[in-house]
Amino acid sequence: MNIDIESEITRVIDIEMKGLSLLREHIDSSVKNAVETIFNCRGKVVLTGIGKSGLVAKKIASTMSSVGTPAIFMHPAEGMHGDLGIIAAEDVVIAIGKSGESSELNGVLPSIKSVGAKIIGIMGNVNSTLAKYSDVVIKIGNLEEACPLNMAPTTSSTVTMVLGDAMAVALMKMRDFDLADYALLHPGGQIGKRLTMRVSDVMLKGGNNPIINITESVKNCISEISRKFAGAVSIVDNDGKLIGLVTDYDIRKHIEKEENIFSMKIKDIMNPDPVFVYEGEKAFSALRIMQEREKPITILSVLNRENLVVGMLRMHDLVKEGL
Repeated sequence: MNIDIESEITRVIDIEMKGLSLLREHIDSSVKNAVETIFNCRGKVVLTGIGKSGLVAKKIASTMSSVGTPAIFMHPAEGMHGDLGIIAAEDVVIAIGKSGESSELNGVLPSIKSVGAKIIGIMGNVNSTLAKYSDVVIKIGNLEEACPLNMAPTTSSTVTMVLGDAMAVALMKMRDFDLADYALLHPGGQIGKRLTMRVSDVMLKGGNNPIINITESVKNCISEISRKFAGAVSIVDNDGKLIGLVTDYDIRKHIEKEENIFSMKIKDIMNPDPVFVYEGEKAFSALRIMQEREKPITILSVLNRENLVVGMLRMHDLVKEGL
């Protein structure tokens, strides 16, 4: 069959957007009750569902867990063969089923009810078996599926997933879940590095830190830059406080003017007002400082909270770390 692919894609998007609009109309006190029930739960949050609803339940459990509401998924079929043992009276079970009549899902509901756990049912049919077992019933409505047969869960899957995201975000705000909490739960990958890596983790430090006293000669200043392979050197006073920065560029400027740079003093060639960062700052924040200046820079002196120079931060080290 020849079809207009772009038109078909647009048709599916339009149907699913209509489904989301209908969901918005169905948001009422039942959703508020569900979120408050989860928030006040002193046990586990367990999501369950079969087929596409099960996949959506897994995604919602994952999202909730990543933003401060620990949640797990229980497959109904496995529940029928012993996994129901993970559910206790203080738990909340979120059961998802479009029709509310899936035999596998409904097969575990009596046991969950007997244990004493609260059941939040998310469904299209409020007269279903799932609805009858649920303490809180959330209706997603009688949705038109984007599937041309109006059979495969498409619109209903999208709507349920969005509802789960919205509930997770509401719980996130209720728990005052902040960036520090998020970083604790996401230590891996680029996100983790951007949230957890500090300047002190990446900077040149100790014997590799290019630093020189302002009373030294320009020759020794250039030698320090060359030995430390940094492209710059922090200039400090007798107390170790930052008072300037000399970069390869500063040296080239004077050489291009054919000046006798070795007859000059460090204070004559340094930048007396360099940009710097503190060692405890996030490395990603330092990268943004470098990139977002009107004239981007590639190197920063690093200070501790006593304002002593303790390191040098290079952009290519940040890039190498995957920030």
